[in-house]
Amino acid sequence: MEPEHTNVTPSRLLHDPQRCQLVSAVLARIGDKWSVLVVLSLSDGPKRFNELKRAIGSISQRMLTLTLRGLERDGLVIRTVTPSIPPRVDYELTDLGRSLQEPVGAIGGWAFANLQKITDARKAFDERQDDA
Repeated sequence: MEPEHTNVTPSRLLHDPQRCQLVSAVLARIGDKWSVLVVLSLSDGPKRFNELKRAIGSISQRMLTLTLRGLERDGLVIRTVTPSIPPRVDYELTDLGRSLQEPVGAIGGWAFANLQKITDARKAFDERQDDA
């Protein structure tokens, strides 16, 4: 018997509210600003919490904790505690998390390639709004 997900097309997803809700939750996680930055930061291997915080820069400790917890819950990041004093905690991408690197990189590349066009479009939009 063929798995149900093999015949899911984008148009079918659009017409299935239950599936859309599930996909929306996943897209919200992986499309969130902090999740993308954590995935990119972990691309070159495991990091400790403070290494991640320094690599990302503007993220608060609480937001990094929540983001890591969400990524761990979704199976994208694994948290490893090494017993020592103090305990050492490392975060790294799972196979599933590593599979996200290519699409995230592609979206980031698209954003960089189109940054000027987006900036110009925003400026034109704002000018039209000011004239209205």
